[in-house]
Amino acid sequence: MFGLTRKNFVQRALLTLKLFYMPNKFSLPKLKLIVENPFPHTDRISVRTNQDAVDIFREIWEPGTLELYESVYVLFLNKSMRVLGFKRQSFGSIDGCVFDARLILATALLSASTGIIVAHNHPSANTQPSMSDETVTRKLREACELLN
Repeated sequence: MFGLTRKNFVQRALLTLKLFYMPNKFSLPKLKLIVENPFPHTDRISVRTNQDAVDIFREIWEPGTLELYESVYVLFLNKSMRVLGFKRQSFGSIDGCVFDARLILATALLSASTGIIVAHNHPSANTQPSMSDETVTRKLREACELLN
C-alpha cells in the first residue's frame, strides 16, 4: 500500500496536539494549540478514491482485531484530501461499538481537518449496516454539516 509498511505509515501519520497553560497576572488559563506534523505537505498520503481509503484503513487497522471485535477508525484530511493523521476512535465487543461524534469532531477541529473518513468493521464480515450504524452515521453527517 503506497510503498509503506504499517509502521512507516503510522509514523508518517502522526499528528501532535498540545495545549499549554500560560500563567498571567490574573491567573487566567491561556490555551495555546500547536499542531505538529513532522512530514511536509507533499509527503502526506492522498485519498483520491474509495479504494485508497480502504487500503489505508487495512494498513492502519490493529492487526488481528477485524474478526475479534468492532472498532471505529477515523482518517483526518486536509483540503487537498491528504491524510493529516488517524485515530482509533473506539472499540467494542463482538457485536457492538459505541462512539461519540463530539470526540471525532473535537479531534477534527483541533487538527484543523477539513474532512474526515470514518470506518467501522463487523467481525461477522456482514457488510450490511445495522439500523444503529445508519442512525449514528446520519447524526455524524449532520454534525459535520454544521461545521462546514
